[in-house]
Amino acid sequence: MARRSKGLNFRKKKRKLNIPLLREIAIWILEIAITVAIAGVCVYFVGVRTTVVGQSMSDQLQDGDQVLINRFIYKVSKPKIGDVIVFLPNGNEKSHYYIKRVIAAGGDTVQIIDGVIYVNGKPSENVHFSGTISDPGVAAEKITLEADECFVMGDNPGGSEDSRFANIGNVKSDYIIGKVWFKLLPFSDAGFIE
Repeated sequence: MARRSKGLNFRKKKRKLNIPLLREIAIWILEIAITVAIAGVCVYFVGVRTTVVGQSMSDQLQDGDQVLINRFIYKVSKPKIGDVIVFLPNGNEKSHYYIKRVIAAGGDTVQIIDGVIYVNGKPSENVHFSGTISDPGVAAEKITLEADECFVMGDNPGGSEDSRFANIGNVKSDYIIGKVWFKLLPFSDAGFIE
């Protein structure tokens, strides 16, 4: 006759772990973690969004347009003439982001004479404005940029607060947030920024 036990039975066989199933779950968790990390890095470096304030970059960018910023590009390279950059004026973190076009970069000289921009003594062929440059500001005199500086202007110079004015001045690379690369909104005008 079999003996019936009452209470706890410590002699029961332990259930074996299903090692292949645990391995599969661990692989799934690792793949999800890697995907989330990659997505986070992509969003942080190339998916940062800001809103255009004012008409200084019209016709290409209008007040209220939303653009994406590439924060990574200037970690591996320097701004080039013609790039549209986002920066904080004089590093002021309480200010809104400024969006302007690079007219001259480190080591260049800049001067505005009779509404014409001269970069390194020659009229700039890389800059096309929607308006005229009636106020040369501090660029009436020749300005020599240091290695870590850019001279920036809005595409609409008549409505732009930019490097021509002492309160903005030359933009140091430490103050640059990144390069504008894509207009997100309005959808009807979305596209890459040149």
